[in-house]
Amino acid sequence: MAVPAESSSRKPLLAIERLTIAFRGNPVVRELSLAIQPGEVLGLVGESGSGKSVTSLAILGLLDSAAEARGSIRFDGEELLNLRPEAMRRYRGRRIAMIFQEPMTALNPVMPVGRQIAEAIETHQPTLTRREVRNAVIANLHAVALPEPEKRYTDYPHQFSGGQRQRILIAMALANRPQLLIADEPTTALDVTVQAQVLKLLRDLQQQFGLAMLFISHDLAVVAEVADRVAVMRHGWLLEQGSREQIFHTPRHPYTRSLLGAVPTLETDRALPLSTLPSATDVLPGALVEYDIGHQVRALS
Repeated sequence: MAVPAESSSRKPLLAIERLTIAFRGNPVVRELSLAIQPGEVLGLVGESGSGKSVTSLAILGLLDSAAEARGSIRFDGEELLNLRPEAMRRYRGRRIAMIFQEPMTALNPVMPVGRQIAEAIETHQPTLTRREVRNAVIANLHAVALPEPEKRYTDYPHQFSGGQRQRILIAMALANRPQLLIADEPTTALDVTVQAQVLKLLRDLQQQFGLAMLFISHDLAVVAEVADRVAVMRHGWLLEQGSREQIFHTPRHPYTRSLLGAVPTLETDRALPLSTLPSATDVLPGALVEYDIGHQVRALS
């Protein structure tokens, strides 16, 4: 029988509680509560406009000035929401890093990639010498398996393939060994083969460095590859969250079931139509309840 959801007794690295974000009075994230434990990968899933990327920007203090945010975002016990910009810089890039969706817009097209990664290191480790910074850049490019980084240090973004540019962004994000990595649709623009390589790389680096990760995607198959737990959002509401097995094998919210049913697999009966997503009126939010340990579902009102 369902019981009211309770918070975990473990101290999370990141704790978001009752976060609401609005633009000109229009809420885009509503009463969101999430937690990520050290070394854990949380997959945040939802269609476009569900509030995933806005949530990640709020964590980093990068919301537009027109945004109004209330609630709580605590990182390692420290409150981040509405933190002053100079104080936020101690976290951004150093303890919390982000991989953005499109590498060609995230990278500076007129600056060599080695120099761009070097800037990220110099900003947070100003005591390093120029040689030490260069060595750190090359070591990070080796870590993401970029071919011949010593030779390509002075190359520009347009001289790399899409998969290589994504590896460069990952190297930049990991340059200061953050505790939390936010990956916002990091494989969207990549073909299937390169996507698989990048996903394996992210998982390997996450395990190697003990990173916690917030992995944002609309692609359920991608999330299934990397996430330990999964949270499902729609129209700013958290509808369901649980372990990867709970979400993919015993989903309880009708929206989650429809989302999974809309994705064809090798077992899909081709004689039957794929699921269609329920309309907004079919997923009106009720109370968030816990059906099993760690498996929370928002009841329908």
